[in-house]
Amino acid sequence: PGPGPGLTGPCRAGLAELRARREELSGRIREEEAERSRLQGRIWALTERLARTSESLARHLAARGELDRTIAETEAAYGKILESSQTLLDVLKGEIGNAGKASEPQSTSKEKEKQARGQKHS
Repeated sequence: PGPGPGLTGPCRAGLAELRARREELSGRIREEEAERSRLQGRIWALTERLARTSESLARHLAARGELDRTIAETEAAYGKILESSQTLLDVLKGEIGNAGKASEPQSTSKEKEKQARGQKHS
């Protein structure tokens, strides 16, 4: 009919052992939950930091791109100025050369003509 008095002791001991295991497991669960919570906090902090760094990086990349464009435009304009200056200098040199030829003393030409005539008369 029912369990005998001898079975009660071993059942109680088995239950006590199971409860001890459960308590130990509960302690491990609490430790792992705390560790998980710490890790989630670190992940959140790192995610925030990553977002701020990404935004800053995007702003810096845009600023550098703008500077690159400005530098390229300035260099191109400077090149055109140098080219125009060289052209102007070349034109000026040519005009100075032409003005020098035009301002040669006329007596030199006339003297040459006289000398040429004088040689004919001789």
